[in-house]
Amino acid sequence: MVVKPEGTPCWADAMFADVEGAKSFYADVLGWTFGESQAEFGYYTTAYADGRAAAAVSPPMPGEEGNPSSWCLYLASQDTAATVAKVRENGGEVVVEPMEVGAFGTMALARDPGGAVFGIWQANTHEGFETEMGAPGGYCWGEDFTRDAKAVDTFYPAVFPYTEQKMDEATMDFAVFEVQGQPVLGRMVMDKDFPPDLPSFLNVYFSVPDCDAAVAKATERGAVLQFGPMDSPFGRFAAITDPQGASFSVIDVTTTKGEMPGMSPVA
Repeated sequence: MVVKPEGTPCWADAMFADVEGAKSFYADVLGWTFGESQAEFGYYTTAYADGRAAAAVSPPMPGEEGNPSSWCLYLASQDTAATVAKVRENGGEVVVEPMEVGAFGTMALARDPGGAVFGIWQANTHEGFETEMGAPGGYCWGEDFTRDAKAVDTFYPAVFPYTEQKMDEATMDFAVFEVQGQPVLGRMVMDKDFPPDLPSFLNVYFSVPDCDAAVAKATERGAVLQFGPMDSPFGRFAAITDPQGASFSVIDVTTTKGEMPGMSPVA
């Protein structure tokens, strides 16, 4: 078994009141196909991109029916209980206590001090994403959108073995957390351009072969375009809210524009 380094994004899932509608939407926009849903695991259904596990969808858990849909990004842990303890020690909140999911692994949900919810996953038979970074339909990147950069910048490196780099750009407060020298998670400050009532969240990026085509398909299916499409040195991307209210981004990593920004280590 290949265990992903501690703190590396390793899985994403979302709950939808209309699971069949979600499957149809994401099949159209991201090209996903879906496996069999498993009743013993709450009809949790794996999504595949080109035959590789990319994410999962499920109906709401009992008591969660009224909650809005949202994507949840899971960060790898070698010991969920120990990670949860660090979350508490460093000002975070545990939303769901560590829970074994059959032979697949152990999960927990937490909220960082800025208010964004994330998952914690200790793999057993389910190692997480099978898709390659940047492969169409697969997970590509995650960013913590927050209004409290100071708290978040202190929290994550205390919970996970992260080092932090900050972008050398005066007009934008953007940072990247790294594990073993590899960038794994971004941190973006929510400024006045964001609706004041929008809570902090972890934004999940999925790769697409054509950003504009994905946006056109998504909006045709009832999604709302929140931002973009926009060119960047990392790829052409756009932010979307799906018809059931779950926000995500699409990025075409083959279409890049501009110089890569300079980054400086945070002491």
